[in-house]
Amino acid sequence: MNYKSSFLLIIAFMSMFTLFSFKKTSTEQIVFDKHFESNSLRIDYYLVGNAEKEEFILQQLKKTKHWAGKKQLIGLDSMNLGNFRFNLLDSATNKLLYTKGFCSLFQEWQTTSEAKTINKSFYHVNVMPFPKKIVKYQLQKRNYNTGKFIIIHEFYIDPSNYFILNETPENFKYSLVHGDKEAENKIDIAFLAEGYHKKEMGKFKKDVKRIWEYFVSIPPFNQYADRFNIYAIESLSQETGTDIPGAGIYKNTALDFSFYTFNIDRYLTSSNIKALHDAAELVPYDHIFVLINSAKYGGGGFYNYYSATTTDNQLSLKVAIHEFGHGFAGLADEYYNSNVAYDGFYNLNVEPWEPNITTMVNFDKKWASMLDSNTPIPTERIPTHSHDLGVYEGGGYSAEGIYSPFQDCRMKSNLPRGFCPVCSKAIVDVINHYSE
Repeated sequence: MNYKSSFLLIIAFMSMFTLFSFKKTSTEQIVFDKHFESNSLRIDYYLVGNAEKEEFILQQLKKTKHWAGKKQLIGLDSMNLGNFRFNLLDSATNKLLYTKGFCSLFQEWQTTSEAKTINKSFYHVNVMPFPKKIVKYQLQKRNYNTGKFIIIHEFYIDPSNYFILNETPENFKYSLVHGDKEAENKIDIAFLAEGYHKKEMGKFKKDVKRIWEYFVSIPPFNQYADRFNIYAIESLSQETGTDIPGAGIYKNTALDFSFYTFNIDRYLTSSNIKALHDAAELVPYDHIFVLINSAKYGGGGFYNYYSATTTDNQLSLKVAIHEFGHGFAGLADEYYNSNVAYDGFYNLNVEPWEPNITTMVNFDKKWASMLDSNTPIPTERIPTHSHDLGVYEGGGYSAEGIYSPFQDCRMKSNLPRGFCPVCSKAIVDVINHYSE
């Protein structure tokens, strides 16, 4: 089966999914109004630990103005993605009211050699609809040995508690670059400025527009531009650029991004998650995308957490959409021959949760149904299969034991223009999950 045939099958599946989602809307609207306000609750906390354990430490609870998500509870996050997940449960019945999966830098750090010798703390923020009654919050982590979620911490939240902060947000300027401000059935992306001085905000807004226009030139995003609202938030920095520790460069910036995460020169992240959400809460947001004002190659992305890229490298557009594949759709890296800091990131005896890689433990739940019946499994990485959907060994930072669906894809290298059929389907699934 070639790329075009595979993509046509994907489109048919997407249409069925959208119809099913639409039919559920009217009853789930009542559920939301019964349990939630049209505001957000932020739970800020630290995860402290090492390679073997983690401890939850609550920092603050905060009520914010906007709720960006659908008021239909969208199947209670049937996507089942992420290394972590938080749940809200009715305190009286223990009924699950809301759930969302996510990833964070902490989980990645736990797989590094450093985590075997020291403890560290990482700031986290979970955003959910603001409850009308007492609820139980539950944080879960996916177990490395089983792939199933286990409870890390849980506690009750009384929405009338006067220690829940309700502060005026940061006084940054912002603008709507694309969309119509209607948040409920749209995917709201808050683009944040990092390393832009106040005199460079014109450049920042042009960078947001340029990157967004590139996104919607690439399938499958080109078919769904009307599902998105794009905001540019002018989070001012005192200095231009970002930290590059390996070159002895340090900048005073709004969001504290830095290269050399885990001592990888291209890996560009921030541990100041509080600052990201403080800036983003000016607008409704489903996802945060940070633009770093630098010409150095690099970026980073975490599912349902944030995506980030520099803006002025010749490959910045491709890096941006790759990192958005991580942050927005939960796609895995498909490369297997680049330098990384992780040691045994995936358990080869467990099926990964990411939709675009497999250990063959439970391949039937991945892209098996999309394959042509004549496709050999595994599929050899040879030129005659260069445009074929298959099962190619190599992916997820490992040359052996992990398989990916295409010989090359936007989640593997900077050569392809866009995504393979499996990644495209996963992106559309998430788009439908958030929007009508």
